[in-house]
Amino acid sequence: MAFSVNTNASTLSALQQLNLTNSSLSETQARINTGLKVKSAKDNAAVFAIAQNLRANFEGFGAVKQSLDRSISAVDIGLAAAESIADILIQMKEKVVAAADAGLDAQSRAALAEDFEALRDQITVIGSNAEFNGSNLIDSGTDTVTAITNANATQTIGIAHQDLSVGAGTTPGSNILLGAATTFATAGDALALVSAIDTSIQNVSSAMTTLGAGAKQLESQRVFVDKLSDTIEVGIGNLVDADLARESAKLTALQVKQQLGVQALSIANQQPQVILSLFSN
Repeated sequence: MAFSVNTNASTLSALQQLNLTNSSLSETQARINTGLKVKSAKDNAAVFAIAQNLRANFEGFGAVKQSLDRSISAVDIGLAAAESIADILIQMKEKVVAAADAGLDAQSRAALAEDFEALRDQITVIGSNAEFNGSNLIDSGTDTVTAITNANATQTIGIAHQDLSVGAGTTPGSNILLGAATTFATAGDALALVSAIDTSIQNVSSAMTTLGAGAKQLESQRVFVDKLSDTIEVGIGNLVDADLARESAKLTALQVKQQLGVQALSIANQQPQVILSLFSN
């Protein structure tokens, strides 16, 4: 073995090993602190790029959930209002059937007509209040509900508008309810309204079928998006999350290795002093 005071190979070797240990220790500590094994492109460029794309999709599905939630709420309100209108129409039919009795006195028929008109007007109130986030699916307007269903906003689910407003005249149209001025004064008038009310009930039932099917479709899509988001989140974790149990064990080993490296460096630094013994008497 050559002795030199200018170059200490043992010290250089020990220092290199200690630097490698310190680097590994820093990396392990960073993983424990952040919980990530890939926190930047420097750690693993390919994995980081994949994870970033998945994160973009994950955030996109967050917007999809919001869109679906808004649409579900709008449809639910429209459906609840349609159900209330259906209940009112059933009550209105009861009034006209009772008023169609030729043996009923005029005063009782007038009272029934008053109740009938109050119920008719209540339909307008319900329809005008069936609004959510600026959308009303059952008034005389043309609002529709459109929900995005994918992270790129290229796919949607649309729910058509259902006109359940009272008509302008005294008879129902093909897609509307009784007219705003619909009423009766005689038994004959009341009898003539029975079929008109039945038509209105059928219109409401058809609208509820459409709204109910749309609500079910939106809710099913919402459940699917939740599952898809969870799967993506787990996938991101599998790519970039650190195994803290493994990292903890590695940290302990590296700390011991660091201490041994410091001692080895200290011993290596003392080796040049051996040269002094060569010159002693």
